[in-house]
Amino acid sequence: MQITDVRVRKVAKEGKLKAVVSITIDEEFVVHDIKVIEGEKGLFIAMPSKKSMDGEYRDIAHPINSGTRERIQSTILERYEQSLEEEDETAAEEA
Repeated sequence: MQITDVRVRKVAKEGKLKAVVSITIDEEFVVHDIKVIEGEKGLFIAMPSKKSMDGEYRDIAHPINSGTRERIQSTILERYEQSLEEEDETAAEEA
């Protein structure tokens, strides 16, 4: 499995939610609404979820092993950091 595209949409408001991301896997399958969240121990991702009848949130798409989850998370967070750097460079050029 290869993550062939990552699209980052930064969230403008203050809070723990930093971005919403879509990934493409093997240029054939897309997962939307992966959230980049600022936690107590740093950034992490939350897979798309839906509120169930009992009020709990359940992932509707997710990796089934920790190695795949780590690979997805590291790819997304790397791309998120790149988008922040690009934003800083653009701001510096405009100043």
